[in-house]
Amino acid sequence: MKIVDELYDLYRHKLTGDEEDIDMLTFAFLEEMTREDLISMIAEMDEQDLYDLMGLYLIESLKGKFAKEEYGQQRIHTYQPRNIH
Repeated sequence: MKIVDELYDLYRHKLTGDEEDIDMLTFAFLEEMTREDLISMIAEMDEQDLYDLMGLYLIESLKGKFAKEEYGQQRIHTYQPRNIH
């Protein structure tokens, strides 16, 4: 995606690239964007970038929901343990 390449080129010598730096850069970027800016960027994406974006969003959102469920309550297993031996 074009914006990823631009941000990388702009900050690759200024940041270490660890998760904390990437989070900070991402949130700073998003803070400056309007809804219209983001929709415009999405409209310019090719099909693969759009699928990648939605895939990543779905993966991270589902991970968060499952993690929240695990944290908030004990999961009830719907299967019966079997002795495989």
